[in-house]
Amino acid sequence: MSENPKLGSKVRALRRRHGLTQVELSSRLGVSSSYINLIEHNRRPLTANLLIKLAQQFGVDVQAFAEGDDQRLVSDLIECFSDGLFLDQDLTNTDMREFVEHTPAVARAVVTLFQAFRESRESAAQLVGQLTDGAAGVGMDTGGDSAGRVGSVYPGRLPSEEVSDLIQNHKNYFPELEEAAERLWRDQRLDADNLNGTLVRTLRDKLMVDVRFSRAGQDGKAVKRYDPDRRELTLSEGLPPRSRTFQLAHQIGLLSQEATIERIVGNAQCSTEDSRNLARIAVANYFAGAVLMPYGPFLEAARRERYDVELLGHRFRTSVEQICHRATTLRRPGREGIPFHMVRVDIAGNISKRFSATGIRFARFGAACSLWNVFQAFLNPGRMRVQLSTMPDGQSFFCFATTIPKGRGGFHSPHTVHAIGMGCSVERAREMVYADGVDLDNLDAAVPIGVTCRLCERMDCAQRAFPPLHQPMRVDPNLRGVSSFAPVPD
Repeated sequence: MSENPKLGSKVRALRRRHGLTQVELSSRLGVSSSYINLIEHNRRPLTANLLIKLAQQFGVDVQAFAEGDDQRLVSDLIECFSDGLFLDQDLTNTDMREFVEHTPAVARAVVTLFQAFRESRESAAQLVGQLTDGAAGVGMDTGGDSAGRVGSVYPGRLPSEEVSDLIQNHKNYFPELEEAAERLWRDQRLDADNLNGTLVRTLRDKLMVDVRFSRAGQDGKAVKRYDPDRRELTLSEGLPPRSRTFQLAHQIGLLSQEATIERIVGNAQCSTEDSRNLARIAVANYFAGAVLMPYGPFLEAARRERYDVELLGHRFRTSVEQICHRATTLRRPGREGIPFHMVRVDIAGNISKRFSATGIRFARFGAACSLWNVFQAFLNPGRMRVQLSTMPDGQSFFCFATTIPKGRGGFHSPHTVHAIGMGCSVERAREMVYADGVDLDNLDAAVPIGVTCRLCERMDCAQRAFPPLHQPMRVDPNLRGVSSFAPVPD
């Protein structure tokens, strides 16, 4: 790694986390305490040699000193202060960057505080709505069902947000689970042509769990149920074969990797038992993906087929969404795949899954940019859409997106449709089949996208729904630009 003069706060945080003084740290690293002081105040660079010594002394990954986390924190902080609550405050992006640079722990605390505030505000609005609905239906009686619904308002951060942060903080790569999945293939002699059958055998012979299948609807709305007392796993016949195989591997992960899963979840910032349970599911899902799509064979196939997700789905007998998830986990040192970002949305624009290894930012507290091709995918269900796009900061990305219908089978079963979008830096786009025929050098033709309207400075966007944070709003009833918030040129 090259020298970076902006890592002082991370050195200081690491030292304090281990309860060391500057003198003690300097002794371990073989430099003077005054030099450590200069590094921590960003007046001297953290050299590659010192970085390696820090990693060896404290057992940390050198990637922990990468700028990506700070950039993400800056983005989150800017989004927090884009709330209408702060409209009268004269805050700039430079203020946010300096705040993160000098006091990253306090900046993270501010983001956490804003998340709690925002969710409390939403919960209060939801509570008012519930009370109003109850009063309209049952008069002034707030007992019974109304009281039960009031008690269901979630008081803290959303569990899904905390789990997304867990995945992002690990760069969506868990080497212990990768090794465990490879070990399972060797020890249990799994058969790729009969993976379902060999996983059932593994559950029975190794974990003493019986697997049975129930008629669709027989077990209520549950498509999977595990009874720990009877050691019995029940799967609905409404699950397609690939989903059955995934659930088998998922249950093996929950049982055989319990210690690893608990260690990962225990180190995460999960504030409630709901968050921890959701995190356990997400980590076990990672293990299941590693079993169904072993790292080496999957990486080799992905490179050979140039990340054709539909073809890879046929090859590994998995869904397009599972292939996209797996493609984002190829982060093994020395054998990396393309760094992707991934997002899953519903037709209303809600983001239910997100991960970024490209540096692109996702909206956490508001609606995302409607120009992203993942939203356009709903216009042509089942078709793969591609997009060359540019962010306001000049970063360019190549993205592809498609819809992923879901259903449990049967005429009366509800069918839902999501869209999943994947993207990489434009420099890596030629490694994908979806870039064939696209002029990647013509960035003038790229679609100008942003994170969210409040953070985007493009005033000439016809899709703008809100005025930007740092631009004064000028509305003239006698003039109309491309949008209500776009000024008309003189």
